[in-house]
Amino acid sequence: MAAALGVLIIIAFFVVIALGTSVRVLREYERGVIFRLGRLIATKGPGLILLIPLIDRMVKVDLRTVTLNIPPQDVITKDNVPARVNAVAYFRIVEPKAAIVQIENFMVATSQIAQTTLRAVLGQHVLDELLSERDKINAILQTIIDEATTPWGIKVARVEVKDLEIPSGMQQAMARQAEAERERRAKIINAEGEFQASERLKDAALVIEKHPIALQLRYLQTLLEIGGASSSTIIFPAPIDLIRPFLEHTDRTRSNGEDGGQPPRPTQSPAPPS
Repeated sequence: MAAALGVLIIIAFFVVIALGTSVRVLREYERGVIFRLGRLIATKGPGLILLIPLIDRMVKVDLRTVTLNIPPQDVITKDNVPARVNAVAYFRIVEPKAAIVQIENFMVATSQIAQTTLRAVLGQHVLDELLSERDKINAILQTIIDEATTPWGIKVARVEVKDLEIPSGMQQAMARQAEAERERRAKIINAEGEFQASERLKDAALVIEKHPIALQLRYLQTLLEIGGASSSTIIFPAPIDLIRPFLEHTDRTRSNGEDGGQPPRPTQSPAPPS
């Protein structure tokens, strides 16, 4: 009786082990690639999966998006500027069979292809493009990496260049260039402002030439502005029309003084012969 009980216990133990190795539960984002005696038979999941003990083997695959940090890479741009760049890639598995059968380790393979592609693509662009056309470069990286990983059942959704480190001397040169560019724009804006102001002054002069009364109105406005100032010194502008008669009288007097102050004598005609 004791021997039979021991046999039952051993059988029950092996049954529990068999059930534990033959029953699998996969989550919604997981798939199981089933191999039977080394041959690929199916991809199952999610839910309850039953396997034949000692015959079937299941490899679990996660279908969620994976964030892959690409290590910093030393690159030389097209204009011979050394730089250090790192990036991040987002990808997910769309074909679990290919991800398991076609490549040994899809994570390592994707990381390596991303590193080589990053160095190759950035080496074909100048430094200004790396700084100003980041979206274009990201799109090129995403396209190339996605084409390389498609046979492995991997879909690359996005690639982003994170940091771009350049030598300190180049940073100082870029800072001086940016400062010179800002000064150039300031001078251009100042010159354009002076040109527009001169144009308006020319228009105002033409208006005053056609309507002299506008000068008198401007004169009265200037007096009002001077009167409202708190300065102790007041400059009083006088219209030239007020002193013009005096200037003309002075000119006439000066011209008479140059002639000696004597009126011209009338010429006498000779007497007729007798």
